[in-house]
Amino acid sequence: MKPTKGQKIFRVFNAVLLALLAFLCIMPILNLLAISFSSRNMVQANLVKLWPKQFTISNYHYMLNEPMFFDALLITVKRVLLGWAINLALTVLAAYPMSKSAQQFKSRKFYVGFFIITMVFSGGMIPTYLVVSQTGLIDTIWALVLPEAVDMFYVLLLMNFFRGIPNEIEEAALVDSANWFQILVKIYLPLSLPSLATITLYILVHHWNTYMDGMLYMNNYHNYPLMTYLRSVIMTFNTLEIRPDEIAADPILAQLTGRSTKAAAIILCTVPLLVIYPFLQKFFVSGMVMGSVKG
Repeated sequence: MKPTKGQKIFRVFNAVLLALLAFLCIMPILNLLAISFSSRNMVQANLVKLWPKQFTISNYHYMLNEPMFFDALLITVKRVLLGWAINLALTVLAAYPMSKSAQQFKSRKFYVGFFIITMVFSGGMIPTYLVVSQTGLIDTIWALVLPEAVDMFYVLLLMNFFRGIPNEIEEAALVDSANWFQILVKIYLPLSLPSLATITLYILVHHWNTYMDGMLYMNNYHNYPLMTYLRSVIMTFNTLEIRPDEIAADPILAQLTGRSTKAAAIILCTVPLLVIYPFLQKFFVSGMVMGSVKG
């Protein structure tokens, strides 16, 4: 059917509105990018908007020559990999039994209620710190991973996805003498790739962006994750603190401003997630289960 005149007008209006909203969302990033590539004089004069003025890479040269930046990046990569593996494994192991009926898993109501309580009530910052401290996790990578190893939001998301998988698939596997672990690994997980990809993205973003636990659990600044290091750069960087002998040893320091260097640090910390996201986006599809049961 040919679209009506009203439908055509709506599509044009919708496209323009979405484009405007997308531009408003990306505009702060473009502004930071322009500032990070602009010269000291242009930034200090507030002449930089969405396009670099007097293009320079001095800010990136300074950040990429900072040893602490790469130390923090390595710690964050370790944290992301460990956190992803532990979070996803525990989420699957918690969601799978709770997705069963009360006849199959008699303690289901108790465990669901137990986990729901953790979403409503939390121990708080001080009790959590005391637990981490008393277990000897301070200044270790495990302090960044274990305190939030299970997120009930992820468990509920995956549990509901598991419950949407037709029971006929599971019954057919049981008839073929498959055990519960084989059903989970060979049937449920392959069919749950969209949900697992969504949870993976949430986990990656959470572990990459969190900075507060680095401040709480890391006494040595050499153990800071990337976002905690970025916070320290944003809060403390000041070109007035650069000594003349440092400028004499590295003239590029004279071209820096606190604002442009902070912008470069933010861009460097954001790029990895922007690179990873397109590879996960293809898994955000629906209807993988549709058509799996025939007859």
